[in-house]
Amino acid sequence: MAGLDKVVTSYDDALKGISNDMLLMVGGFGLCGIPEGLIQKVADSGVKGLTCISNNAGVDGFGLGKLLEKRQIKTMIGSYVGENKLFEELFISGEMEVILTPQGTLAEKIRATGAGIPAFFTATGYGTAVAEGKETREYNGKMYVLEEAYPKADFALVKAWKADRFGNLIFRKTAANFNPMIATAGKITVAEVEEIVEPGELDPNEIHTPGIFVQRVIKGEFEKRIEKITVRS
Repeated sequence: MAGLDKVVTSYDDALKGISNDMLLMVGGFGLCGIPEGLIQKVADSGVKGLTCISNNAGVDGFGLGKLLEKRQIKTMIGSYVGENKLFEELFISGEMEVILTPQGTLAEKIRATGAGIPAFFTATGYGTAVAEGKETREYNGKMYVLEEAYPKADFALVKAWKADRFGNLIFRKTAANFNPMIATAGKITVAEVEEIVEPGELDPNEIHTPGIFVQRVIKGEFEKRIEKITVRS
């Protein structure tokens, strides 16, 4: 990479520096908008003891499910489980710690990380197990829970539709999901994209994530698997 050019041509370069016990944030919602190739490379790297922040953990044998198969995730922080039998087994056996977080709170904690906001109050979870051990405060007659932002991720892995060589990103429709927030919340943000164009080719009004947040860009090939196919009999 020279100057402002963020493009790398190998997954080794895309994930250079990844090691055991790191904090990873991974974009996607279910299997929609996940950085498939980057996840596969993490699996192939053999790193262990990861703390992973993502909405969910993929499915058996695909997405983050590949990291579960190799027991690479020590702590999973997310908002949804249920598509993955191995996830359940690892949690029940105590092999993996699971921290469930309301989906909106998860998104806002990630956004706060990227924005440099240390904490915020939310009404979500007040009076439930979610609020245990956390500060609560009343505003205008309503009770709120203090939620802290996450530390900056060692690596933030996102999937985008288009990027230019400067790392400016455009996400496509529902594949955006958690990706724009996560892209701002990493010490090293790596974007796996469908298409790379030259600087100036992207309409500035359509850019979702400015390149200042992105350190590396790689063009990927995507299976775009469907979680559950439903067809007429």
